[in-house]
Amino acid sequence: MRTATKTAALLCLLLVAACDGREESAIDNIANGANAAQVENNVRSEAMAVMEPLNPPAPGTPGGLPVDPAPIAEGSIDPDSAQGAAQVVQGYYGLLEEKRFEDAQDLWNPAGAIGSQDDAHFAARFRGFGEIHANVGAPSEPEGTAGSTYVTVPVQVYGRIAANGHPWHVLRQVVLRRVDDVPGSTPEQRRWHIEAIGPWQPPAATPDAANGAETAQAISMTDGMAKRRQGN
Repeated sequence: MRTATKTAALLCLLLVAACDGREESAIDNIANGANAAQVENNVRSEAMAVMEPLNPPAPGTPGGLPVDPAPIAEGSIDPDSAQGAAQVVQGYYGLLEEKRFEDAQDLWNPAGAIGSQDDAHFAARFRGFGEIHANVGAPSEPEGTAGSTYVTVPVQVYGRIAANGHPWHVLRQVVLRRVDDVPGSTPEQRRWHIEAIGPWQPPAATPDAANGAETAQAISMTDGMAKRRQGN
């Protein structure tokens, strides 16, 4: 029975390949010892290549990042600066793109609900997406309060829905915090951590950074804001 099932699966794959002239390639793969899963993955990859291209809105257009008139300074970046915070955001979405969810979670405030969530539930919120990418905008000026510094970074997140391959995009803002260089603070506390991710708000409408960390909650799976399940 299992042999018959495998044979039927291989036949289906050959029929799919034949529809677009790839029957010889599929036959060669099987003849060379490729199993059904390998052939299926090859067909899926080629199908993805002809899907609607990912083309998120350009900066300054609806859905696009705000245009920053100031050029980014060249040279090394101070990790404690606003640009250092933006690099953390770039790294976070790069890890999501590579599906390194555990490493991505480490960039959240470890004392917060998201940073302390178990790995499985953190990773589960991204399973609906076949691809995740991001364009990171210019960070805000640092704002200090109660011994901490906050920076807000706009991000255009885009990718594909896993179920159908359709493109999607959304404009978000990431609020980061670091403890100031005060006696008793640790190196870990003094590095930038993600405090919250929420919908992008233009600077004129943006609440102060400390309040922003409290109000940007439970937006979507891409935000990493799903509530931790009780008992886990």
